[in-house]
Amino acid sequence: NNMNKSIILLSGGLDSLVSLGLKKEELNVSLALTFDYGQKSAEQEIEASAKICEYYKLEQKIIKLDWLKNITQTSLVSDKDIPTGNELDNPENSAKSVWVPNRNGLFLNIAGSFADSYGYNFILIGANKEEGQTFPDNTQEFINAINKEFEFSTQKSPKVVAPLINSDKNDIVMLALQHGVPLELTRSCYQGGAKHCGICESCSRLKHALEANHADEYIKVLFE
Repeated sequence: NNMNKSIILLSGGLDSLVSLGLKKEELNVSLALTFDYGQKSAEQEIEASAKICEYYKLEQKIIKLDWLKNITQTSLVSDKDIPTGNELDNPENSAKSVWVPNRNGLFLNIAGSFADSYGYNFILIGANKEEGQTFPDNTQEFINAINKEFEFSTQKSPKVVAPLINSDKNDIVMLALQHGVPLELTRSCYQGGAKHCGICESCSRLKHALEANHADEYIKVLFE
C-alpha cells in the first residue's frame, strides 16, 4: 500500500546501485533512467544498469544525449586520458578532467519531466559526501536548489533524494554489505573495457573501499 513511486538516476555505478538498494522498498522505486552521453563506458553502464533493473524489477529507459557528448571536453567522453588513482592527490585537476557540463542539473531536470508527467514523487540520485567535496553538483545545497526549482518548473514538485549525501565510499560499501546489495552487479569504471580497469579514479576509490571493508570476494569478482 505504498503511495509513493520513485525514479532513480541509474548509471550502474556503486553510488546509484547502493542508493537503489537502500530505498527500493521505502520509496517504491519503479523507473530507472540511464543516460548515454557518449561516455567511454556507456555500453558497459547500460548493460550493468539493465542487470540491476532486472534484479530489482524496475522499468528502464535509456536516454541518449548526443548533443551533450558534442559539447563535452572531458576525458570521460573525449580522447583524452582518464585520470588514474595516483592523481587523486590533486583532486582539482582530476575533477576538471571528468567534468560534464551541467550533468546532474540536466539529468535531474529530465527526471523532473518524467516525474511531472507520470506522477512520480521522488527522484533518487547517488550524490555523496566524497564527490560533494570536489563537485558542487553533488552537494545537499545543490539538491535543495533543484527541489526549490521544481516548485516552479513542475506541477508535481517531485523531491530529489540523495540517501548517501553524508557518506563516503567506505560508508557506502559498508551500507551495501549490511543491506545485501548485489555489489557484483556494479560497473564503476570510467573506461570501456570488459572488466574494471582497476586504475582509474573511480576504480581506485571502489577498490580502496572494498579493501577497507574486507570485501575480498567482490574485489575478485570486479577486478581480477
